[in-house]
Amino acid sequence: MAKVSKWSERLFGTPLFEPIVAFSYLFPLSYIALFLIIPVVLMLGVAFIYNGHFSLEWFRSILTDPTYISFRPDGELVKVVPGPGGETLYLFEGLDFGIIFNSIILAIVVTLATAILGTVFAFVMARYDFKGKNLIRILLFIPLLVTPFVNAYVIKKMFAINGVFNYIFHDILGILPLIKVDGLAGVALAQIMAYYPIVYLNAYASFINIDPTLEEQAENLGSKGFHLFRTVTFPLALPGIAAGATLVFIFSLEDLAAPIVFHSHPFAKKLISYEIYSSFINELGVTSPKVAALSIIMLVLAIAAFLGIRKYVSLRQYSMISKGGRWKPRVSKPKSWQAAIIYLVLVPLLIFTIFPQIGVIMLAFSEQWSTTPLPQGFTLDWIKMMFTDPQVSSAIVNSLTYAGSAIVLIILLSITSSYAAGRFKGKLGPILESVVILPMAVPGIVVAMGYFYFFSSAFKGTLLDPTNLNAFNPAFVLILAYSIRRLPFAARSTYAGLQQVHVSLEEAAMNLGATRWKTIASVLMPLIYLNVFGGAMLSFVYAMSETSTSITLGAMQPDKMPMTAYMAEVLRGATGSVHIVAAMGVLLIVVQITSIVIVNLLTKQRYSFIGLT
Repeated sequence: MAKVSKWSERLFGTPLFEPIVAFSYLFPLSYIALFLIIPVVLMLGVAFIYNGHFSLEWFRSILTDPTYISFRPDGELVKVVPGPGGETLYLFEGLDFGIIFNSIILAIVVTLATAILGTVFAFVMARYDFKGKNLIRILLFIPLLVTPFVNAYVIKKMFAINGVFNYIFHDILGILPLIKVDGLAGVALAQIMAYYPIVYLNAYASFINIDPTLEEQAENLGSKGFHLFRTVTFPLALPGIAAGATLVFIFSLEDLAAPIVFHSHPFAKKLISYEIYSSFINELGVTSPKVAALSIIMLVLAIAAFLGIRKYVSLRQYSMISKGGRWKPRVSKPKSWQAAIIYLVLVPLLIFTIFPQIGVIMLAFSEQWSTTPLPQGFTLDWIKMMFTDPQVSSAIVNSLTYAGSAIVLIILLSITSSYAAGRFKGKLGPILESVVILPMAVPGIVVAMGYFYFFSSAFKGTLLDPTNLNAFNPAFVLILAYSIRRLPFAARSTYAGLQQVHVSLEEAAMNLGATRWKTIASVLMPLIYLNVFGGAMLSFVYAMSETSTSITLGAMQPDKMPMTAYMAEVLRGATGSVHIVAAMGVLLIVVQITSIVIVNLLTKQRYSFIGLT
């Protein structure tokens, strides 16, 4: 008995072996191992086998192929060509360094651009008080409203030859030549406009949590202006900035929406995510080792960025003097030149970055948008079609069903993992904490490929076998994928709520005779249920807009496909109209805004929706 007690304390952090405690550890660990780690490991097995033996041949063939890695770039960063009326047209298309280098360079460019934009907006919003600040705060959330594919489509239309950008700056103002953005440049622009608020949210949280006495001491020693920002303020905010930048790098690497929208240009196709996707849909039912090897390369890049940034941040010191105390953030009125920058540079830039979401709404209620700068006409037909067209309504119902089912699993996983990691200090605790946030570092297309190999081998010939094209039902597979991919959002929220409840409340209940289960149900859950609900709502929103697994595994059966799979089919020209895609995007916007409002009202706090800190 003493051995069991010692073993239990070492493993679970409690001397008594309690089934609930053991379940809280083992359920999330087993679930993530079975439905994330094992599929990825199985993919490793496919990638490292050549002619029945262990080999690096597939990786060698990729890394030595100039299609994937080229040191002699093709194309021109900016190409000067004749326009439709004989005018000079400046075509921004980017340089082609091969599929792998393109993905890395694109992710780095997008990460740097979003880090600069997000940090500037966060610093201004955290440190200056000016007219219209509350409105700008609301507008900064708009780019976070996920509308897969259609927002990138609007950006492409904005920077077409007859787009609104040329209409304003060339036709009306006459201050710029004709400009067209396409290819890798178009993908980069679409990602920057969509992802910079991720850095903003994390950086803003860091800036307002900086102890003002640290900056005051530096000022007393003669530091001021940019020197103060560079040597004191920025280093203290770096954890939040790095957290957002890391996610942007991973999101850029795995993004499929923008490459699909810009796929008419050959450079936009030359990205790892698009290459895996196109290979998958072109070789449906075939377990390609080369695709598995390419997926592993993407996974290594994502995890290297994830661990590298976290390691860099952990090596530096960011301690606050008044740790645990309360202080008022340093907020001041901007000087005249600072106000000029805010109103003449940042506000127009912000309006420019929210135009894609505005364009989505305009597109959903317009009759056509072809050769004119803006959509033409007004109609409710596309909105009505969401409820009257069987294929569209089926896709919406499928998404609601899959995301809703996934949330049940996510809630159970987030509660058990947070309870085990937050209340006990066993050896499994640090492992559990790392494993729960691991899905953030795994690109969605890698999860999709891992599931394809896993289910096609473990459930061969059944309804869960993706190679069994006539009978495969993607519902169960997508529910599992959504629950894994969106678990970190709910887990972080639940864990934060648990940290706010002192353990003495539970100990008091147990000292009065309550069982552990009774204590959890009657003491702990009533205190953290708002956090659980808030995290679940955010997970639901992101599950509804999940792209990678949906447009690969989910698209294999037309009557079972979710919303995003149908949207991708339309954008690829397979069926339907882009206006119905925009209408579905408006539905997603409404769901997201509703969820955000409910979460903020119930939890009485502003969430940093996406982050690693």
